[in-house]
Amino acid sequence: MKILHTADWHIGKKLHNYELAEDFDLFVDWLCDCIAENQVDVLLVSGDIFDLANPSSAAREQYYKKLVQIRQCVSHIILTGGNHDSPAVLNAPKELMKAFNLTVIGGLPENIEEAVIPLKDANNEIKAVVAAIPFLRNPDVRRPGLIVRTYEERISAMRSGIEEVFKSFEKKCKELFPGIPALAMGHLFAAGVSTSESERDIQIGNQASVDSTIFGDYFKYVALGHIHKPQRVSAAQSVFYSGSPLALSFSEKEDEKRVLLIDLEKGWEPESIAVPTFRKLIKIKGNLETIKHKLDTLPAHQGLKNLIEIEFIEEEYQTKHIHDLEELINEFEHANYQIVKHRAQFLKSMHRASQIFEEHIDLDELDPENVFEERLKLEDFSTEEKQEIQSAFQELLEEIYQQEIHI
Repeated sequence: MKILHTADWHIGKKLHNYELAEDFDLFVDWLCDCIAENQVDVLLVSGDIFDLANPSSAAREQYYKKLVQIRQCVSHIILTGGNHDSPAVLNAPKELMKAFNLTVIGGLPENIEEAVIPLKDANNEIKAVVAAIPFLRNPDVRRPGLIVRTYEERISAMRSGIEEVFKSFEKKCKELFPGIPALAMGHLFAAGVSTSESERDIQIGNQASVDSTIFGDYFKYVALGHIHKPQRVSAAQSVFYSGSPLALSFSEKEDEKRVLLIDLEKGWEPESIAVPTFRKLIKIKGNLETIKHKLDTLPAHQGLKNLIEIEFIEEEYQTKHIHDLEELINEFEHANYQIVKHRAQFLKSMHRASQIFEEHIDLDELDPENVFEERLKLEDFSTEEKQEIQSAFQELLEEIYQQEIHI
């Protein structure tokens, strides 16, 4: 039996308001060829099926059409919900999908047995079992009666709760399918992995990242989603992020996108299969003259339009600089390229803004927690007062992130 692991499709994604629907269509065309060429039996999609919890009608239509297309070349598909997904949206047609051997686990079910799925071969023999664990929300991992008073206690409780869920699935797999090898799906942030700017953290500032020890040593393979860069998690067994099949931000422009193939006859170490690049993301930076020269010398190419991010850099702010940049962008026309984002940096202004930090620190590398912490150091508060203020800041920031997730 052969199993293909992918994740983070983000159907309906717009990159700075530029639709990526064509990119996903091309990926699915390639995926079907990959499935046929490698004689794949089962496809696992580990969360973030959609980019938004309430996807547009066009995104939903694309989702159903592409599932039909994929189902024609693979016998079983298992999809789990991610932090971008609404469990209700994914689960709505699950009974209908079940009739076509499409298993959807949008959110953690009350009876986890529903998410323990045997994989059968052509002779109806069970070859493996999947613990299809979706993104775990606060209610899924909250321990009854547990009172948490600080932000740190809440994060610790989240980590413990996630570990308990994985242990519960391990127990259920052993109970229902003793002696059958098991693999788990998950959508979470594992400590120590490399991220990009397009990921929305499970909790604020990655503080709810989980250690790989939570997976235990029972599951032969853990198919993770949420991190868009394909990579292995440091663990005793095979724990992998397949990564997203498409570049979803300019920070991912150099990533080699992958799907992962597990051949049970060969073991649990996956084969990495490269996904073609359907369009390039290009970053152009410099002063106006440099940017203009680079735009004028872009080579022609075939396929989808390449997308461009402009980073305009000058020493001092001048209204004329902004006007010239806007004029250059508005007049740019090219059959093979489109500018989708631009920003201006004025070095002297940045220097003044960064004086509260050490000289070697770049403000672009800082997150809101870093900035707030450094600003707080300038105030004459007691240790207790600072802890209370930091806790209030974290709660406010968490509310903002949660609102972004559900927009």
